[in-house]
Amino acid sequence: MKSSGPQRRASTPQATSGQLVRIGRLSALESLTAETARLFHRLKVVAEEVHYQGEITAGRRGVLRGLYRAGPQTVPQMARARSVSRQHIQTSVNVLAEDGLLEQVKNPAHKRSFLIKLTTKGKDLVETMNRREEHVFNRLTIPISKKRLQDAADVLRMVRSLFEHQGRRWWTKKVR
Repeated sequence: MKSSGPQRRASTPQATSGQLVRIGRLSALESLTAETARLFHRLKVVAEEVHYQGEITAGRRGVLRGLYRAGPQTVPQMARARSVSRQHIQTSVNVLAEDGLLEQVKNPAHKRSFLIKLTTKGKDLVETMNRREEHVFNRLTIPISKKRLQDAADVLRMVRSLFEHQGRRWWTKKVR
């Protein structure tokens, strides 16, 4: 039976294991995901401005950054890490290689699957992107403590991990 209108509680709602806490009409998880999506879209706009609109796409910046952080990887490894298709990553890698930002090197673990690594030009570009973003972040006045920011990052990481480890079981039943 559906309830009419938002649920009201006299005290702060507490969740038991596996239960969603209701805040007004949205669950706490729904609220978190909605805010995360809004922040993602705002950061996309900021990134385009910081990185000179179209100089390099967000997806390609992500490929470069992933290689900068993790070192040389195969295209399938990069695709798995980003939850996208191998073909999608291969397209980005091809463009970035044409621009002299990436190169293929032999993979000691596999004869046919090359490792992709940053060139010096690619590394320099990532470091320039990092400096641009650091400049923006340093100019922000954030009335939030370092601990609260880290706690927020920890919560987002845990929620992402839960979705990653659930597989795709939530798509097996039709919801009416």
